[in-house]
Amino acid sequence: MTMTALVAPTVADYEASADLAALLVRTTQDDALRVSAETLRLSCKCAHCTRARFDGRFPETFPGIAITEIGDLGYGLNISFSDGHDRGIYPKTYLLSLAGR
Repeated sequence: MTMTALVAPTVADYEASADLAALLVRTTQDDALRVSAETLRLSCKCAHCTRARFDGRFPETFPGIAITEIGDLGYGLNISFSDGHDRGIYPKTYLLSLAGR
């Protein structure tokens, strides 16, 4: 009997879109995914954003938000935005869930 391991897809490569309005992700299964910068910004789970949500100060939208920098941490990405926010760390599994995977 042959056993095959099921391996969940993960992020293989990434880049900001040309207009900086989205994160383009390629998975290890060669799927091409797109997550808008606004979705990423709204989904930030850093302590600052979590507290702002708790206090009712977190915006409902981020119109025109852009990705300004992406840092690879191995297990996830640190994404900076045009509003100056740079604290968000997005684990690769979380990125895939934001993209609907």
